[in-house]
Amino acid sequence: MTGLRERKKQQTYDALSEAAIALFLDRGFDEVSVADIAAAVDVSKPTLFKYFATKQDLVMHRIADHRHEAARLVQAAPESAVETLAEHFRSGLNDRQPTTGLNDHPQVLAYYKLVFSTAALATRLRKFMDDDEHALAVVLGGDLDAELLAAQLLSTQRILSYRNWSAISGGQSASKRYPAALREAESAFSRIRPLR
Repeated sequence: MTGLRERKKQQTYDALSEAAIALFLDRGFDEVSVADIAAAVDVSKPTLFKYFATKQDLVMHRIADHRHEAARLVQAAPESAVETLAEHFRSGLNDRQPTTGLNDHPQVLAYYKLVFSTAALATRLRKFMDDDEHALAVVLGGDLDAELLAAQLLSTQRILSYRNWSAISGGQSASKRYPAALREAESAFSRIRPLR
C-alpha cells in the first residue's frame, strides 16, 4: 500500500504530464514554456524539474513503461525471440495497443502526431529505440548476429506500427485496418531468421 506522500507525488507527476501534453497539443511543443506548464499545475519551475528533467520527458514518459520491453520479453527464451516478439505484436494489434499504431482514439493519434512532427521529440524517440535495440542485442548474446537480429526485430515492429498509424491518420478506422495489419505482421515476422 502506498502512503499519502507517495500518492501525492504521483498525482503531481501525472498532473504535470497531462497539463504539458494538453498545452503542447493546443499550442505546439515549441510554443509552450516550462513556466507555462508549471503555472497550469500551480507549482514552481524547480518543482517541475524534480519530476521531469527535460521538457521532452513530460511527453516521452508515456512510452517509458515500454522501455526495454522487447529485451524483457525475450530474456526467458532468447532462442525463440522472433516468435515471442511476433506473438506480442499480434496480441498488441488485437488489443489495439497504441505502440502497434493500431489505435484510432483521437488523443492517441494527436499524441503520436505531436511526437513524430516535433524534432526534439522525434530525436528523443530515436534514442529510446536505439537503447531498446542495444538492450535486446545484449539479451540475444551481444555478438554481431545478436545485433543484426535485434535491429531486424525492432525495425520490423517500428515499420509495421508506423504503417498502421499512417493508415489510421489517413482516415481508416482501427477495425478496418486490423486484417491488413495482421497480414503484414505475419508476413514481416516470417521473413526474419532466428539466431543459429
